[in-house]
Amino acid sequence: MSAILLIEGALVLVTGGFVGYIIRHYVAISRRGSIEADIEEKLLQARKEARSIEDEALTKASTLREEVKKAEDRVLKQEERLDKREAELARRDDELAKELASIKEKAKELQVFKEKIEEREKNITKELEKVAQLSSLEAKNLLISRTEKEAHDDLQLRSLKLARDGEARLEERARDILVSSIYRIANGQISQFMTSTVEIDNDEIKGKIIGKEGRNIKTFERMSGVEVLVDEIPNGIVVSCFDPVRRAIAVNALQMLIKDGRIQPVKIEECLEKAKKEIGTFMKKKGEEAVLACGLLSIPEELIPIVGRLYFRTSYGQNVLDHSVEMAHIAGVLATELGVDVHVAKAGALLHDIGKAVDHEIQGTHVEIGRKILMKYGVDERVILAMQAHHEEYPYETAESVIVQVADAISGGRPGARRDTVERYIKRLEDLEALAMSFSGIEKVYALQAGREIRIFVSPLLVSDLEARDLARNIALRVEQELRFPGEIKIHVIRESRMIEFAR
Repeated sequence: MSAILLIEGALVLVTGGFVGYIIRHYVAISRRGSIEADIEEKLLQARKEARSIEDEALTKASTLREEVKKAEDRVLKQEERLDKREAELARRDDELAKELASIKEKAKELQVFKEKIEEREKNITKELEKVAQLSSLEAKNLLISRTEKEAHDDLQLRSLKLARDGEARLEERARDILVSSIYRIANGQISQFMTSTVEIDNDEIKGKIIGKEGRNIKTFERMSGVEVLVDEIPNGIVVSCFDPVRRAIAVNALQMLIKDGRIQPVKIEECLEKAKKEIGTFMKKKGEEAVLACGLLSIPEELIPIVGRLYFRTSYGQNVLDHSVEMAHIAGVLATELGVDVHVAKAGALLHDIGKAVDHEIQGTHVEIGRKILMKYGVDERVILAMQAHHEEYPYETAESVIVQVADAISGGRPGARRDTVERYIKRLEDLEALAMSFSGIEKVYALQAGREIRIFVSPLLVSDLEARDLARNIALRVEQELRFPGEIKIHVIRESRMIEFAR
């Protein structure tokens, strides 16, 4: 049993040792396989990294090759440009050399030409000396003597001019004294013809008339065609205008505005329109009074307002309507004494200056304008013949025409009845307005400041600012060329801006 047990124990031991060996062998084999796998994996990883490094190196090498190629191309292009520039410079050098050679050749030709000219001048000088029988020195002395004589004469003329200038200054001073004296005496009379005064209760109304930034007074002056002087006299406003009808309308409208108290552009326009109607009614009334005073009831109704318009017109300082009525009475007396048609003589006398009512609006003499007016409204032919000869523009065809001319001489020949300077003055202002109005793009023209200024309103749609400046200058030039006037006239062109020039 023990042997068996021993044998069994030996067998167990042998079997256990063999099994343990087998187990250790397999364990060793498995560990060796794991290490080999790790080594294989690391080798694969190393190969991948080597391939990646190789690819990167190849990429960098390719990039470097491209950059080197580009650099080589740039160098080649630069060399080509330098070659071209060098060729251009060489060509320019050749051209400059040719031009220099040409200039040198021309310089030689000019030198030769100059020598020929100098030689010719010497020959001409010799020929002149032969003709004049004078040497160069003698001619020089003669020239000096003549110059001295001319200088002496010039000095004498200058001294004489200085003496005359002294006399002229003294005469001018004397004239200034006389003019000043005449002005002081005649100022009131001139003001009567050219200005009107509107009385006000206080000076506060002046601010309303002027308006904000001068808006009201500018609107009033533009629409009425007069100049308003608010600070000329205390407790009053002066309205200045050479056209008495225009001035009367402005005064009437201004009185309406002051009475109403609401002074604004819309109200100004309304009052001016109302004043025009009232003045029209007034002129008709004056015409009717003149016709009734002369006993001429057969005169056409259309002529009566025109006759009344003469109330606002003066001729040589004489009221034309009063002058015409006076002439009618004188003509009536003469016609009665001579036994001719009294009605024709009186009508011819009353209507002889009817053209002066509109002569500032229609071109022509007041006689021609009057004839056209009378013919238009069917006045008796005998009346037209009687009135047309009073300035001897037409022949005396009837006895009545002679009577009208005689009556005109009697009425106008009274001491102090006429003042020639006033008539010429008004005519100059009318010519000034007509000349400015002849230009295109102008809406309204007003002569102001006793003819020292002309205010011109242009259409903004037709005239630009630059054109307005040119327009002011052109009008100034026309005034200088066509009109005669003392001193200077201010040409005032108004658009959005004002362009001012002076006609001197």
